[in-house]
Amino acid sequence: MKKTTTLLAVLAFTLLGSSLAQAEEQTLLEAIFTPFRQKEFVPVTNKTYQDECGSCHFAYPPGLLPSKSWEKLLTAQALPDHFGENAELDADTLKEIREYALANAADKSYHKRSRKIALATENIDAPLRITEVRYIKRKHHEIPEKMIKGNKDVKSLSYCDACHTQAKKGVFDADTVRIPNYPDWDD
Repeated sequence: MKKTTTLLAVLAFTLLGSSLAQAEEQTLLEAIFTPFRQKEFVPVTNKTYQDECGSCHFAYPPGLLPSKSWEKLLTAQALPDHFGENAELDADTLKEIREYALANAADKSYHKRSRKIALATENIDAPLRITEVRYIKRKHHEIPEKMIKGNKDVKSLSYCDACHTQAKKGVFDADTVRIPNYPDWDD
């Protein structure tokens, strides 16, 4: 019995220690009370990222893509044609946004959904669109196309906040989904 208790204590300490090391932006108290990982995504907390990226589209939590994707998307060469738009930034602003996105990317996160995205993108080319991520596609596969592309208030899966009412808080749970023009849809 004593060996089992000791083994469980060592295992718990190892898991907690690993979680604490990954939880760079968490306080020790927060990490203790969430010893493994939180379910959702880290919400956007960088004002520059929120202001610059959010001025054109929903400011996606960086945990929705791996580092290798942000590395390709956030360069001075890539931004003049950012999905058909000129999103050029001055060098200092780009540096701040890039560093923020890379530090909070899916493969750097301790949140479960980000980890799933990191695993889903681990052995493939860097997806440049969140809607290209296998995990995201799988989570939305049961929603009829007419509710997304045929819905004037949604248009595309890239408009996360059109249906995910708590997206700005990093919450993408099914409980918080409300598809515009389809009030009775229940996934």
